[in-house]
This record gives sequence, C-alpha cells and structure tokens, in this order.
Amino acid sequence: MAGTLYLVATPIGNLEDITHRALRVLGEVDLIACEDTRRTRVLLEHYGIKTRLVSYHEHNERERAKELGEMLETGSSVALVSDAGTPGINDPGFRLVAESIARGARVVPVPGAVAFVSALVASGLPTDQFFFGGFLPSRSQARRARLAELRNLDATLIFYEAPHRIAQSLADARDHLGERMAVVARELTKMHEEIVRGRLSELAQKLSDETRARGEMVLMIDRAEIPVEISGIVTSKELAARVAALESEGLDARAALKKAAREFGLTRGEAYRRLVASRRA
Repeated sequence: MAGTLYLVATPIGNLEDITHRALRVLGEVDLIACEDTRRTRVLLEHYGIKTRLVSYHEHNERERAKELGEMLETGSSVALVSDAGTPGINDPGFRLVAESIARGARVVPVPGAVAFVSALVASGLPTDQFFFGGFLPSRSQARRARLAELRNLDATLIFYEAPHRIAQSLADARDHLGERMAVVARELTKMHEEIVRGRLSELAQKLSDETRARGEMVLMIDRAEIPVEISGIVTSKELAARVAALESEGLDARAALKKAAREFGLTRGEAYRRLVASRRA
C-alpha cells in the first residue's frame, strides 16, 4: 500500500504555536521534507524530535517531489513543513501534493498557524469575504497593474510584502485603489509584533521610516467604500434605522442584522457592508 503525506503546519514565530497532533506526526513519520533544514531543526530540537530531514524548496522541487513520491509509493510516511505556517500556502508544496495523489498516497492535512489568517482576524477589517494574493509583484509597473486589476473586487485584499517595498506598495495602492483603510501586521507572534492601522497614505508615510518597516509583513486593504445613498429599495441609512429598531426590541446585533436583511431582500453580507458604510458616514 502507498504511504501517507502529512501537511504539517508549524509556528509562524512563537514555538508554542504548534499542536500536539503535529508534534506526534513529526515524531512518527519516516522523513520530514522542509524548506530550510536549519530552521526546521531548531523546532525539532526544541521538542526533542529526531526524525530525519531532507530539503524541499523552489529550487529542487521537481526532482525532490519525484523522489518523495517514489518513497510514498513504496509505503513510507512523509511530513511536509514550511519554514513557518502551513505548507502549500505561497510555497511549492502543491507540487508534492499533486505527485502524491498521482501515486495513490493519502494526503492528510495537520492544521495550524497561517500568517495571513492570523493577521486578518486581528485587523478589524471585514472578514466575510477576502482575497489572498500572495506577494505583490516586486517591479513597480507590474505591481500597479495587479492592484488596478483588483480595484473593484468586493473583498478585503490581503498580501505578503517585503519590508523594503512596503511603503511603495502602500503608495501604489493609494494611487490605484483610492484612499482606503488598511492594516499592516508585522512579526506576528514574535517579540516585536505590531499591527498598524490607518489610511493607505498614512501607513505609507509611517512605514517609510526604516525603523518601523522591519520583519515579515502582511498587508490588508479594505474593500471600496460604499456610498451612503444606494439606489434601489433601501438606503444604508434606512437599513441602519431598521437594525436599530430591532435591537431596541430585544434582538442582539447579529439577529437584528439578519432579520433586517431578510426584510429588505438583501444578503447578510450586503446588509453588513451597507450598515458599515452608514456608520462611517
């Protein structure tokens, strides 16, 4: 029988952010494939795990995926980890997953930390719909074109960004998306963790200071603001008034919004966005 590929999430900073299941799997598999053996060894030594390591990264992924696939086909068990977070998110892990499936191996996720998810839930921006775009292009023209493509997307935009590009990326976002609320989370779960909130232009100015622009960063940008007066059956102001009335009748905020949305023929997500727009105004 073919073996099993485990996709094991590791901490994004704080070594305590790993599950008991992940530690057990890492200790039981025949081999751990990782981006940087030096970084993964620090984690393993911290928990006394002695499983053999092999490198698997963007420069050797084709050859290594085939080698690991052959091991899996003969019944071995392999754990795939990234340097930090969940393997397969913005790294070459998907190639090994595809190879494993093609060879009949089981693929088992062992969930844990994901940097952009941790950043999003702490951002204060809407979480009902979001778009994760990985790293923005490093070249200015390509980055601006990418941002322009996403201008009308009705979702919170999320990107990873390098410290030396963050200020320019924020300025480009201001130019091509308009002035929006944004959040930059850096060094999450680490000693110098910081979450900075403000308008795109404000953050661009703050993070132009090299002493503030350090560490691994997640950039999050709010969707386009919705005008207060919306054509159609109901305006944001009318919706807000109805929600307030329902709350005064004893409903909690979530139930009041859901009921008002149903009455006006809106989805709950659309009603929420209109309510936010009304309160901002």
